[in-house]
Amino acid sequence: MTQQQPAPADRDRVRRARRAAGAVFALHGAVSGSFATRIPWVKDHLDLSTAQLGLALAFPAIGASLAMPLAGRLMHRYGALAAVRALLALWCLALVPPAFAPGLPALCAALFVFGATAGMADVAMNAQGIDVERLHGTSIMSGLHGLWSVGALLGSAVGVGAVGLGVDAPAHLALTGLALAAVVPLACRGVLDVRPAPGEEPPPRFALPPRSALLIGAVGMCAILAEYASMDWSGVYLRDITEASEAVGAASFTAFACTMAAARLAGDAVVRRLGPVRTVRFSGALAVCGGVLVVTARVPAQGIAGFALLGVGIAVVVPLAFAAAGRSGSNPSRAIAGVATVTYTTGLIAPTLVGGIGEVLGLRASFGLVTAAATVLVLAAGVLGPRERRGAPLAREGRSPAAGAAGEPEAPAPGAGDRPG
Repeated sequence: MTQQQPAPADRDRVRRARRAAGAVFALHGAVSGSFATRIPWVKDHLDLSTAQLGLALAFPAIGASLAMPLAGRLMHRYGALAAVRALLALWCLALVPPAFAPGLPALCAALFVFGATAGMADVAMNAQGIDVERLHGTSIMSGLHGLWSVGALLGSAVGVGAVGLGVDAPAHLALTGLALAAVVPLACRGVLDVRPAPGEEPPPRFALPPRSALLIGAVGMCAILAEYASMDWSGVYLRDITEASEAVGAASFTAFACTMAAARLAGDAVVRRLGPVRTVRFSGALAVCGGVLVVTARVPAQGIAGFALLGVGIAVVVPLAFAAAGRSGSNPSRAIAGVATVTYTTGLIAPTLVGGIGEVLGLRASFGLVTAAATVLVLAAGVLGPRERRGAPLAREGRSPAAGAAGEPEAPAPGAGDRPG
């Protein structure tokens, strides 16, 4: 369908919605970045072994995987605006309890809630991003995920500063959580209040991901495997394989995180020019090259270059997977939740998988697996291509600006009337 330019008032509404979505993504990332800086303190404060800390850090992913299907039900009942605002505020406040946990059981419970609120807010904000992308008419999901990365980097920078100034973790996390929660209402101004179609049945509380999301989730899984493996093991890899110093090992993660954030911020322009399929094939090829550099590295510089290239190569894949899920099947938000569940679960097992293979065959073999996963991105990119959804009910309050201006019926927005979760 060829669409004309929307009216100025409608363009202003779309711009406000895009700014609001970007602020929501950045706030979500800031919470993650803030908590990451205090994980060493948690380990030392509770005198946890490495295995105990690993057990505790599994609970956020478990909580997210179990709670994400509930996000669609909340959006169905209360509307997108109220759901995004409430879930994001809860995610910010969930930053506080882990710092006050008196022992391992309490920490696991706190991190379960931490992950559950993170996952539900993740589904709601990605559904909102897809709604805005539909009205905007061009790709914006990569940029939104780039703003998440920027938020995470800023949150971690504040955390590092707090550590340097000697601010204890409970005070840092409590103040940060309360401050971020206070910003939520302002950040959510402009969020689209998408609601279900009249008479639409509420979604089930729990449901398996639809078949339409499985292949898309598999592509996202390969990208997440490379991301989490690089985040958690790049420093160890450079130290053990290339005999780099601790400082140089830390620089490898910085290179990876920065190139991934930059690629996401620039990714929408590339997607608009090449389309999602060719973009993922090209970026997957870059990730393969980065994996090869890592696997064959003999000196730290080559390893850092490889991890940086991996960051560029996988950056846009997960945002495009969420966008593809929002276009798939008759239940897009259920597909979004399915893709999110697959990616969270992969993030849970990826560090353990890399470590297990590394223990038996060596870390080069582990990153050989990562390189093979990047190859799948090249081969399976076609599942992220645009697909028309038919027969979905119209549910948005009012008409799409672009469709209304064109004088044509509005295409149903992803995650709107047919959004169950």
